[in-house]
Amino acid sequence: MPTIVEYTNRKLPENLYPWHIVSPADSGPCCFSAMEEIGDAQREERWEFVYKRCRMCGFTVQMILRRVPDEALIAALRKELEHSFRRNPPE
Repeated sequence: MPTIVEYTNRKLPENLYPWHIVSPADSGPCCFSAMEEIGDAQREERWEFVYKRCRMCGFTVQMILRRVPDEALIAALRKELEHSFRRNPPE
């Protein structure tokens, strides 16, 4: 999945959301309690996610919220199940 986060220890952390975020390569001890969501939930292909960034050190992750269901596949499965459980009336 593509991301706007660049992980490097050669640059200072920088938040240019929604275009680019520079993040340290590793999380720090502050990240457990200082993470906050930046921006709204986004969708990429069939995944919904948000970016979470530490207010203290700038470490950023892309947090997956859920997998978006494939509506066409669900409709096809419903139709198949509907036909599978249909009884043939006696003649």
